[in-house]
Amino acid sequence: MAKKKGEKRIRAILACEECKQRNYYSSRNKVNTPAKLELRKYCRFCRCTKLHKETK
Repeated sequence: MAKKKGEKRIRAILACEECKQRNYYSSRNKVNTPAKLELRKYCRFCRCTKLHKETK
């Protein structure tokens, strides 16, 4: 899917802080949320809830 002109939402890939596996995909508005996302999500590799941070 191509981006439209002036698109402000970007695709964010969330990776587990402990095992570094990329588990989730999300989107965020880069104007309203300039900082990288940090969410507590379930990691199926660690088998528990861990902090997931946005990566490239």
